[in-house]
Amino acid sequence: MKVILNDDVKHLGEMGDIKNVARGYARNYLFPRGYAVPDTPEAEAYFAGKKDEIEARKQAKRDNSRSMKEKLEALTIEMTLPAGNNGKLFGSVSSQTIMDWFEKNGYEIERKRIEIPGLSFKAVGNFTFKVHLYESDIAEVKISIKAQETEETKKAAPARKPRAKDNEAKASEEAAPAAESNESSN
Repeated sequence: MKVILNDDVKHLGEMGDIKNVARGYARNYLFPRGYAVPDTPEAEAYFAGKKDEIEARKQAKRDNSRSMKEKLEALTIEMTLPAGNNGKLFGSVSSQTIMDWFEKNGYEIERKRIEIPGLSFKAVGNFTFKVHLYESDIAEVKISIKAQETEETKKAAPARKPRAKDNEAKASEEAAPAAESNESSN
């Protein structure tokens, strides 16, 4: 069944778009809520008269998307999370984690618009991810994930010594007395 959208409908389209939808969806959801009207010559004529208003709304969305893109690309998100000594996170940073950060900092970005390569970040480091904005605008956002200092890592860090240096030190200590005894015997 063809309908013309009266308003923006999430996952379907924008005001003035002509869409082909299931009869039950139109009859039980779109029509009762006033989101759409049946596609008739009268309805098409009405929306043709509102074409300038609809185009102005779309242009405002495009402008808003461009300004949001500039803000996001200038932004570097910094997160400090618990991680092991090898830099691997206890957990991961997913699109939900990033969406929560955006909400706390005053941005309105849906989780489905956040695209992370590999679905999540699982290690400490600097990464980028994409945010899909209006139409074809895509912002690349930088994120810096740092390891959180815990009591265990503070205690473990000074006590740990690299093994290769330990072995070299022991070998040189053992070699020094042997060299001295060889020199004294000559």
